[in-house]
Amino acid sequence: MNLPIGLTLTRIVLVPLLIVFLISSSRVNVLIAAGIFVLASITDWLDGLIARRLNQVTTLGTLLDPVADKLLVAAALVSLLEIDKVAAWIVVVIVGRELAVTGLRAAAATVGVSVPASRLAKAKTVSQYVAITLLISEKGIEAAPFHALTTGVLWIALVLTVVSGVDYFYGFFRKADYRAIVADEERWS
Repeated sequence: MNLPIGLTLTRIVLVPLLIVFLISSSRVNVLIAAGIFVLASITDWLDGLIARRLNQVTTLGTLLDPVADKLLVAAALVSLLEIDKVAAWIVVVIVGRELAVTGLRAAAATVGVSVPASRLAKAKTVSQYVAITLLISEKGIEAAPFHALTTGVLWIALVLTVVSGVDYFYGFFRKADYRAIVADEERWS
């Protein structure tokens, strides 16, 4: 157990609190939910920074960090779906991409291919965090210009989500030997 893992676990512990405050109807709770989400987002940035700077990168941290990230984003989006702040298809695309990339990383590990986070994926994460923060805040701010800003940032996050997902799969298939991935009897060629 080290500080980066502690921060990752904190992010996981904050998820149920985020859900409770987010689905509440109180405006004060919206502010608390936004604060919780921003705090959890900061722990995502901070745990990696501290792990690299203090040379505390661990196998557990490497496995737990993306799970915590995906749990935070999925919980926030599903909660926002529940209160009609985001369309279901957007939630499916974003959460589906996150699960697909997680599966890709697991498959890549079995054939000895590393799938590190790209700059594009990091931009995707930041855009998702900003979009979700704005969506949470929009629950307490009913102004047309704010809604337009939120919608624009959400679309940017959605595009980066899809493009970075395609980039992961493209990069994986360029690195991996397809014969190691697909058994002889299952190949089309």
